[in-house]
Amino acid sequence: MNILVYINSSNHLAKSALEAVTYAKKIGGSITVVATGSVDDATLATLGEYGAEKVLVDRHVSTEDSQQVTRLVAKAAETTGAELIIFSHDLVAKAVAPRLSVRLKAGLISGAVDVPNTANGFVVKVNVFSGKAFGFVSVNSAKKIISLLPNSFQPEKSGSACSVEAFDGAAGASAIKVVETKMPEGEIPLPEAELVVSAGRGLKGPENWGIVEDLAKALGAATACSRPVADIGWRPHHEHVGQTGVAIRPNLYIAVGISGAIQHLAGVNGSKVIVVINTDPEAPFFKAADYGVVGDAFDVLPKLTEAVKKFRSTAH
Repeated sequence: MNILVYINSSNHLAKSALEAVTYAKKIGGSITVVATGSVDDATLATLGEYGAEKVLVDRHVSTEDSQQVTRLVAKAAETTGAELIIFSHDLVAKAVAPRLSVRLKAGLISGAVDVPNTANGFVVKVNVFSGKAFGFVSVNSAKKIISLLPNSFQPEKSGSACSVEAFDGAAGASAIKVVETKMPEGEIPLPEAELVVSAGRGLKGPENWGIVEDLAKALGAATACSRPVADIGWRPHHEHVGQTGVAIRPNLYIAVGISGAIQHLAGVNGSKVIVVINTDPEAPFFKAADYGVVGDAFDVLPKLTEAVKKFRSTAH
């Protein structure tokens, strides 16, 4: 099977890109990556360590223009004879994959969490109802498209560096003019973070966020917040996680002073482990938690931070 993996490398090679290539490797076949963005050839060549045999890169395509990206991937699919196209299930994929599906007459499977079962056709396990259940989608079209839910597969090295070639995707001129780009602050982008410490209105004010940041720093985690906190300006909007913010699936999600409204849960319930800290024992979030602490964040967080620091110092 010829597999094409699309990667947006606008600023860096994200973990989701390595996951997508690893996923393709697990499916099996000849794997080509088509990439956009400014990441240098040497970095793109490291995708070979995860299973890619070749990288085609077109740095003239704007990832903000989904029509341009669609034309690029379609041309790459035609050039490589791809029978399966894989995306990471991010904002670009949500805009591009449906367009590409129509253009190529390809069946589309969104939010995959497992490799296809080909024993009886082509069946893929997906997340449905905002992560509340799993579904199984069967596709019988000649060409197929899968978008992989981030953090479903850990990147695995299985080879060595591959070749990188300039590629003319015949994408045409962009219909979108980018006036300004603002990059999120912080060392760890939320969608890539494996550990996240998040807080809500239970922190009582932005001046108290230091205890959240201290715990995040001790853990090597990203910080996040609930929607009300972002709406009233306590924290920047790019930290807002939930159904209407950033959907995340970290290995550990610590929620501090967040009641657990259904819209918030929809964006974080894919987390491997959820820890809830709240003074209200009836907070809805406790029903979704793996571990819960009924207590005041101003007492619990400093002690937790100290315990993490102590553990790390003895571990080293």
